[in-house]
Amino acid sequence: MKTASLAILFLYLLKEGFEYFVRYLNFRRLKRPGTAPPPEFKGHVDEDLLGKMVRYEAEKARFGFFSGAAGNAVTIVFIWGGVLNVYNSWIAGLGLSFAVSGWLFFLLLFYAGQVMDAPFGIYQTFRIEKRHGFNTMTAGLWVSDFLKSVLISSVVISVLAFAGFGLIRWSPARWWFWVWGFLFAFSVFMMYISPYVIEPLFNKFSPVEDAALREKISRMAEKAGIKVSRVLTVDASKRSRHTNAYFTGVGRTKRIVLYDTLLKGVDHAGDVDHAGGMDHAGGMDHDEILSVLAHEIGHWKKRHLQKTMAVFEAASFAGLWLAARLVRGGLLTSAFGISVPTLFAKFVLLGLIAGIISLPLKAAANYLSRAHEREADAWAFRLAGGRAMADVLVKLTKENLSNPDPHPLFAAIYYSHPPAAERIRNIEAMNQVKRMRLPG
Repeated sequence: MKTASLAILFLYLLKEGFEYFVRYLNFRRLKRPGTAPPPEFKGHVDEDLLGKMVRYEAEKARFGFFSGAAGNAVTIVFIWGGVLNVYNSWIAGLGLSFAVSGWLFFLLLFYAGQVMDAPFGIYQTFRIEKRHGFNTMTAGLWVSDFLKSVLISSVVISVLAFAGFGLIRWSPARWWFWVWGFLFAFSVFMMYISPYVIEPLFNKFSPVEDAALREKISRMAEKAGIKVSRVLTVDASKRSRHTNAYFTGVGRTKRIVLYDTLLKGVDHAGDVDHAGGMDHAGGMDHDEILSVLAHEIGHWKKRHLQKTMAVFEAASFAGLWLAARLVRGGLLTSAFGISVPTLFAKFVLLGLIAGIISLPLKAAANYLSRAHEREADAWAFRLAGGRAMADVLVKLTKENLSNPDPHPLFAAIYYSHPPAAERIRNIEAMNQVKRMRLPG
């Protein structure tokens, strides 16, 4: 094994070890004796509910350690154990055209990854999520979702492979620029068609039925100076009792989507029985639902999607430019003992290296995302007030059994949203400033 390959293995293990250490810090903080919820949850989270939160988060953490270690083992065997060399030589020996070889190379890798990931997904859904009262998915629905996802991904991989490798063959010197332009156009295209073509394959979307709520939504949107014609509910409850809301699409396809569990309400005050059942009651009132919508409107008004896309595309541009230089010659393949120096094997090795250096980039991306969430919270505060927002954050944390007090380093690296306690503190600070400005 080459010295460079050993050095990269060392860096890979160092990066993975650091991530395990950060997850361990979060796990230890969660399980420490005398754990109590943050002050922001005082009166909302009792000892019994906190115990449920701890058990759920702890089980997910333990499963994450196990599944992560399995993934690390597969990567090490595949890259450093010689499997990549054998696989690459087999593809090269088929005598196929350049584009077809690349397409087959990555499509079969994708299928292998799906087969290996499936048992972990099944365990998480039907063991962990069911045990804690969240899973509502049937085995038939899981299989249907899996097959649909594989089919859609196969089509996407095929389009990207044939277009990308065709552009590489067409313009060997500047392929990175043309591939970047194609990927940008394709991502925008997918944003337009996804709400109408892909998402309906998995869920049913319908307009909000509550007439009074629709009227309040229209008034709030008018106050914000935007036109919201598509506020929909999605039948998320057929898969899970988790609650959420999101906005999707661009241009005329953009819309706000509320989980039906958000409207029906989910309350973990009930007890989990031996079959995983749980009493669910309560829910969001109109003011709380409006605060959720106000937050999503805040993302629109602050153009967070466009800003995130701009950063991502700039990083992609730089990454492809650098990749085009790194794949020249046989340095990568010779370092890892690859017999046939195909471009496909080089891309896999580049992906490995990119994964090693991705941790600070992940932390930076989540830092930007958390900044956007704070801006959306501030906009929602001005639009819908603060009390309902704080109540929503408390309810969502309780209903999803989320970790109310993650380790700061873990949150800094992995959290795309500020922890709920921090968001509630920010809301209370805005409330305090507002009260100070009121006359008398």
